[in-house]
Amino acid sequence: MYFRVLLFWVIGALPVCATWAAPAQQAFTDWQVTCNNQNFCVARNTGQHFGLVMTLSRSAGAHTDASLRIELGGLEPHSTKPFPVASRFLLDGQPLKLTSPRWRSEPLRVMTSDGATVSAFLAHIQDADAITLTAGPQIISLKGLKAALLFIDDRQQRVGSQTAWISKGNNPPLRVPPAPPLKEVVAVNPTPTPLSQTEREDLLDYGNWKVSNIQCSLDPGRREVRIWALTDTKALMAISCEAGAYNTVDLAWLVSRRKPFSSHQVRLRLPFTPGSGDSNMELMNAGFDEKNHELTTLAKGRGLADCGIQTRWRFDGQRFSLVRYAEEPSCDNWQGPDAWPTLWITR
Repeated sequence: MYFRVLLFWVIGALPVCATWAAPAQQAFTDWQVTCNNQNFCVARNTGQHFGLVMTLSRSAGAHTDASLRIELGGLEPHSTKPFPVASRFLLDGQPLKLTSPRWRSEPLRVMTSDGATVSAFLAHIQDADAITLTAGPQIISLKGLKAALLFIDDRQQRVGSQTAWISKGNNPPLRVPPAPPLKEVVAVNPTPTPLSQTEREDLLDYGNWKVSNIQCSLDPGRREVRIWALTDTKALMAISCEAGAYNTVDLAWLVSRRKPFSSHQVRLRLPFTPGSGDSNMELMNAGFDEKNHELTTLAKGRGLADCGIQTRWRFDGQRFSLVRYAEEPSCDNWQGPDAWPTLWITR
């Protein structure tokens, strides 16, 4: 009986995770932090780094899962072959030695997924000004790093815990809440019967009729109609409506696959409020991933596509539900859309 009461007390004392965590993205001087709905947080330096970037990430919960990498890269190719970086690091002008055997080194990057090594390295550099490379302009500004680490501690409720990076305390690791359960969006009819030639032609004719009956700024001759099989009874139709230098805004409809055609417009709404304050999403550069059966959007911040918003949506039988939202607000030539930090994920 005593054991049962004690077990009940221990379980009751464990932190209770929320249904999902509110996504957050914030800048701290030269550092940017993104935490998604699983309270998985990633931070990196931004700005004029000339291709030298440190990225660190940490999962929620009592475990000390963390990773850190420093790499020389970017979207634009180097004019000359760069020298290996591991022996060239300077911390405020003095050699920065990576002495732990848990570091892995490649010509253009060093990395570790050992939590203790990550914590010791951050404690060593957090009050410095910059990491640089010998014989090069590359720089990792450390201004804002400490605030970024404190933000992660706070988001993951580690403040006062033995696992905190900045505000350490005596609270045991088990007091840190685990990650919320991962939401699932189940696709309805994920392998629909492909559109027949007759179905496709009839739906394209219907789309061309719609082209002349919608209000868009794009010249009717430049409006493209695209059709995809969504289920055995419904198709997805997208029509390009507005265009800029590197973004095209589409309108989309769910359309019956048989005549007489009926349709209703697709409207995308985020399950959280983004930094813009508007949860309604435009279908920017929309596409359809037929392998994963997901509607995709990509809003480019500029033509290089090094910043912007990328989303993926899955049809659940009634509407398209968000399965992935990634946003990169820093336009600094570092990474393309598939590597942007996520604010929302599902399975």
